[in-house]
Amino acid sequence: MEALIKKSSYKRKVCRLCNSGSLKSVLKLNPTPPANAFVSEDNLKEIQNKYPLELFFCEDCYHLQLLEVVDPAELFRNYVYVSGTSPLFVNHFDNYAEEIFKKYINTEDEFVVDIGSNDGTLLKSFKKLGCRVLGVDPAYQIATKATNEGIETLPDFFTYELSQIIKNKFSSAAVISANNVFAHADDLVGILKGVKNLLKDDGIFVFEVSYLLDVFQKTLFDTIYHEHLSYHSVKPLEKFFKSNGMKLIDAKRVNTHGGSIRCAVQLSQGKLLKNSSVDDLIKIEEELKIDKYQTWLNYSNKIKKIENQLSELLNKIKSKGKTIAAFGAPAKATTLMYQFNLNQNYIDFIIDDSPLKQGLYSPGLHIPVFSSMAIKEKKPDYLIILAWNFADPIIKKNQEFLLEGGHFIIPLPEVKVI
Repeated sequence: MEALIKKSSYKRKVCRLCNSGSLKSVLKLNPTPPANAFVSEDNLKEIQNKYPLELFFCEDCYHLQLLEVVDPAELFRNYVYVSGTSPLFVNHFDNYAEEIFKKYINTEDEFVVDIGSNDGTLLKSFKKLGCRVLGVDPAYQIATKATNEGIETLPDFFTYELSQIIKNKFSSAAVISANNVFAHADDLVGILKGVKNLLKDDGIFVFEVSYLLDVFQKTLFDTIYHEHLSYHSVKPLEKFFKSNGMKLIDAKRVNTHGGSIRCAVQLSQGKLLKNSSVDDLIKIEEELKIDKYQTWLNYSNKIKKIENQLSELLNKIKSKGKTIAAFGAPAKATTLMYQFNLNQNYIDFIIDDSPLKQGLYSPGLHIPVFSSMAIKEKKPDYLIILAWNFADPIIKKNQEFLLEGGHFIIPLPEVKVI
């Protein structure tokens, strides 16, 4: 059961980056429950809140954002996503830590703090390089597990007050990271105050976040959900950091989550020079006009085109009496399923490799989530890959399903049948 109630949310009136009131609605997606609000069988009868999913464009700094802010405690205290279940991500974070270490640290025993550290996957990589590490994450269960596994993690939201506690107890940090969380917070100015307080004078703040350019070019609209309040591009970010006493010195495109950017930021008095990557990406953003209001007004046409293709395909499959299950229950699947009406009329069950999600039911639509054992037991004819950014490893791992006559459907960036 679900309902459109707004008990645990409020609506912003000004831009999250520049505080301007010149905000225009550019895209209205179907309202959804929080993207990770999986429920147990016992709670299936409870009403789940649905919240508006509407994108706004700031006419002053060109930042794209949600104004509907769901209570962070509802979103993150009982979080079920962990990085460590994906070998791809473990490898990504190993390479990431190595690159940051060589570029900005280069000596052992430096202090690294990760905001939104999840299960400590990135910090484990820094620890292997000889760094002292500390995680900060509001998800109690995940933070406790990380601490038990040797990565001390404070089960809290990162604030200026917490930065002072960390500084007093440990030391200033050579590196503060925030991966796939810089889009999650409503008060980015408050987070930066804490970052500036905790950083060493020559320290670096580095973060990875889904890149708006990829969201636009590949029609990755399913990355729009309530946890993601901001949809970042380099042009607004550079202005934002400058107005908050910091300097964006590096912006690198990486392939995680369908397309992200890794940004490095120093205090405004920092001695490192800004490299050409920042201006290069701003130039591309301007050429593709993602800093224009009209571009985002037209975006819904691209979504509709994919929806029509997928709908036609699924109806054709169903008309032949074939069965469809889904693979992957990432947060983005909630937006995708609600927007494309992928309910129980189409999808019998969902496969996910995370034990935290198995045995639960999907947010709002209440489709059961099983382990991959269910592929052999239930033998669906088609598997639609909702975790489409992991399509290659998922297909590779499930060759037996293909050999026995099964088919994979990849919904984004374009509809494909394998």
